[in-house]
Amino acid sequence: MRKLLLCLLLLLLASCAAYTRYQLDQQYGAADPARFGHPISTASAVSYRRDVKPITDSRCAVCHGCFDAPCQLQMGSYEGITRGASKEKIYSDLRLSMMAPSRLFTDAQTNQQWRLRGFTPVLNERQPDPATNREASVMAKLLQLKKRHDFPKAGLLPAGRFDFSLYRDQACPALEEMADYAKDHPEWGMPYGLPPLTDKEQQTLMRWLEAGAPVEAPTALAKNQLDEVQQWEVFLNGDSLKAQLMARYIYEHWFLAHLYFTDLPETAFFELVRSTTPPGQAIGLIASRRPFDDPQVARVYYRLRPLQGTVLSKTHLPYALNAARMQRLKGWFLDAPYTVTALPSYTPEIAANPFVAFAQLPVRSRYRLMLDEAQFTVMGFIKGPVCRGQVAINVINDYFWIGFAHPDNPDQNSQQLLTAALQQTDLPISDQSLGSVLKWRTYAAQENQYLQAKSSLMNKVLSGQHAPNLSLLWDGDGTNANAALTVFRNFDNASIVQGFVGEQPQTAMIIGYPLLERIHYLLVAGFDVFGTVAHQLQARLYMDFLRMEGEQNALAFLPLSMRGAVQDKWYRNAPDAVLAHLHDKQRLYVQNTGILYKTQEPWPEFTRLWKRHLSPVLDTRYELTDTTLPLDLLKQLAGLHGKAVSYLPETVFITLSDAQHPAQHFTLIRNSAHSNVSELFKEEDRRLPDEDTLTLVPGFLGAYPNAFYRLGVHQLPDLINTIQHLNSEDSYTDLSARFAIRRTNPQFWPHTDLLHAAYRKSFPIEAGLFDFNRFENR
Repeated sequence: MRKLLLCLLLLLLASCAAYTRYQLDQQYGAADPARFGHPISTASAVSYRRDVKPITDSRCAVCHGCFDAPCQLQMGSYEGITRGASKEKIYSDLRLSMMAPSRLFTDAQTNQQWRLRGFTPVLNERQPDPATNREASVMAKLLQLKKRHDFPKAGLLPAGRFDFSLYRDQACPALEEMADYAKDHPEWGMPYGLPPLTDKEQQTLMRWLEAGAPVEAPTALAKNQLDEVQQWEVFLNGDSLKAQLMARYIYEHWFLAHLYFTDLPETAFFELVRSTTPPGQAIGLIASRRPFDDPQVARVYYRLRPLQGTVLSKTHLPYALNAARMQRLKGWFLDAPYTVTALPSYTPEIAANPFVAFAQLPVRSRYRLMLDEAQFTVMGFIKGPVCRGQVAINVINDYFWIGFAHPDNPDQNSQQLLTAALQQTDLPISDQSLGSVLKWRTYAAQENQYLQAKSSLMNKVLSGQHAPNLSLLWDGDGTNANAALTVFRNFDNASIVQGFVGEQPQTAMIIGYPLLERIHYLLVAGFDVFGTVAHQLQARLYMDFLRMEGEQNALAFLPLSMRGAVQDKWYRNAPDAVLAHLHDKQRLYVQNTGILYKTQEPWPEFTRLWKRHLSPVLDTRYELTDTTLPLDLLKQLAGLHGKAVSYLPETVFITLSDAQHPAQHFTLIRNSAHSNVSELFKEEDRRLPDEDTLTLVPGFLGAYPNAFYRLGVHQLPDLINTIQHLNSEDSYTDLSARFAIRRTNPQFWPHTDLLHAAYRKSFPIEAGLFDFNRFENR
């Protein structure tokens, strides 16, 4: 009976929706999604690129930009707006079968195709007159709904009226559902939970919508840009087997890159795609789920197409192209003395294992490519294929350093042997069925076998005069700042910057080629954000092994007798199985360090030595040195720690100014301490708030600010004192009332404009729009 009633209810709702659509058809004409498939040449007083896009970028795309944009409505491009919205969620903890990918500009090319995939329009697709363009537009109705209801101008938003949780239910109303939406949620106009647009901004958007949402044709590439594109496409599409295998390897590592040409005066970004057509012809896009999937053509061509849509900080992975880089690639892959006898197939057992697919490429060449822009390589692990990465991110600590094994170490031959051993080791990326979880013991056994082989080899190679010492660590060849990286985690996302920021990381990883490649294929090339919960769970579990391996590499530089104590601190209260795995692996490598320690605290001493060793190439942009503000107060703020700081947000952008000092911007990061990060669930049970610390850096660090503070320099002592005495959520609310620009503040949008302008000025290549989906209401 219950099932019958549910079916009747669903039938009734479907019938109501169909009847409402019938009424809309009678009133406004039938919908035609092809209306927005091409530039509209009709003259309009409102220009999309000049007038509209600056508004939709700064007010809309800051929440509607990535895969986790509410309702999949991506407003950073005209194509994203015209595509519309979907009720289907990309991020789901319960997905048992693979979801069809819905990547804008990739998985469908026309609005008609998107409609067949369940996307509903937010613009009017019916008869194109001003009244209909306004009344039959979901976007117009949501803007009008916001203006009809007063939005608070101070304090907190009322509890229960808005839901800002990441996994909240989403309404995603189609046009026929807008009347019920407005009745049920009168305060949910757009921008959701943020101040309304100004009257001028509102009028501009409404005039554009009433005019039929026209758009100008995109600007053609300049000749110097076309010349650069042609030069790189020729390089990446050579006919020799060497050239083809090199290009395939480069593509599988650059497919997320935002490529730009440093030899040109203007910056424009491009992406590398696979095409059925050679250079000189229109790109025939090969839209595969993963970069190593079978392209279903005899010859793949690698092409550069202009990056479409607004640059978002959370997905922006800039990568410089220039003559010097091309020369390095040529030396590593084309001039090196090796032979390619045949190209590897695209069968999953080969293509998904880079140690098999690219066995003919020199290990040193592969490693050099990944090291050359190591920050980009590591950023891909976290901010590349996903916009909400808690499944992958809660496997790492909140604050740690990363270094790399030197590619020209005496043990380079051992890297080749380890790479050969990994040809027999599978990564859990190909099988997405629930049954694949049953293979977990197979993956674990293969990993154990590999670690035993690695340890046996390292006991022979890294011993005696070759015992682990600082010379084994890549020094960036004296010029490359990618030799030192710092990672900051913020709940379900992370930021990776060059340099060793701060003085005492929670942990560290030292990564060599075999480990770097496995992480890339596990979390970047092989990770499917549209995949099943089984696939994503296995990626998370397997990353545990890889993180531990990187940590073991770092511990090998400590005195043999002291490694256990440091590791035990990193894994307090971990499950017995994890501890047994760690202790077993610790016993495998039995050589002592080659570093002479002078204290009984080897971990802090090692990090100091490591930082000094890499000082010639350390990026210092995040050091508190280049500022006219009181340095002692800034360091005092950065030095706060303990339970009081646990009440702070994870990422705060602070703006300091007064009559004597122009506005200067800082990022305050809360480093949450954990007893261990080796368990998948109940993270809060492993929190150690008494050990939380802060990191303060100049400028902007992080794509997802949780709060904005604005205060005068003279208020810094007051802020520090207030933070020191935080003891409850209520006490933080009081702090927020005094120093924060909350969601209700009428200055919210002008302040974010100021932040974005400062970001672009400070980091013109790296800058992108911040995302406000994690902004607090406290």
